[in-house]
Amino acid sequence: MSGGAIRGGYHHVDLNVGDLAASRRVYGLVLEFLGYTMVKDTARGCEWDLRGPGEGRGASLGLRQCDPGEAGHAHRRYAPGLHHLAWRAESRADVDRLHALLVAGGVPVLDPPAHYPEYSGDYYAVFFEDPDGIKLELVYAPGWI
Repeated sequence: MSGGAIRGGYHHVDLNVGDLAASRRVYGLVLEFLGYTMVKDTARGCEWDLRGPGEGRGASLGLRQCDPGEAGHAHRRYAPGLHHLAWRAESRADVDRLHALLVAGGVPVLDPPAHYPEYSGDYYAVFFEDPDGIKLELVYAPGWI
């Protein structure tokens, strides 16, 4: 470990999106709820950073407007590529609060908050999707990674 960074931890994720404005609305709602700060917002893309306790302990998520010729392609969850993206919650109540924000914001909820013992004994999550159909999740699972 150098400078407090967690070796092997994710540094950033960039996603190509079909409609930047629609995706910015969904990801902004979720990421700002989780404590991320928007650090870039242009016509071609935007980015949110989460600052950790010390240098090298944060994460970043960026959205990029896809090429115009690719905009009609919907995300296929079971094709090669990303299946879903999950963030950690600090409690079950945190999951429930995000669920309420998603519903109020008109974000499609795939599965409302529930306990999923088949994943781990204390796994509690809400599943939802972005405007391109990418599955997203907020999970509270203190007994698992």
